[in-house]
Amino acid sequence: MYSYELMETGCHYLIQEKENEALKLIKVHFKSDHAVCVSTYTEGEEIVWKKKSDEIFDIAECLDDKAVASWEKLFFSQDAFYEDEDE
Repeated sequence: MYSYELMETGCHYLIQEKENEALKLIKVHFKSDHAVCVSTYTEGEEIVWKKKSDEIFDIAECLDDKAVASWEKLFFSQDAFYEDEDE
């Protein structure tokens, strides 16, 4: 098992928190003595705190800058699309 303590600030990770769950993307913003502040991207962005000791079933990948840029382009273009639908 992995934990949030292993992750580096400023990095994006694809993780599986529990064995049979889908992958999800997170970004680690900063760490305190006992916790980390992360954004999760499942249905939009949500900023949450996790204990450093909280278990993660698998860290599938730490995304490189090129992958993050590609994902951001897709993510933010979808947000713009949904905002236009409301009008």
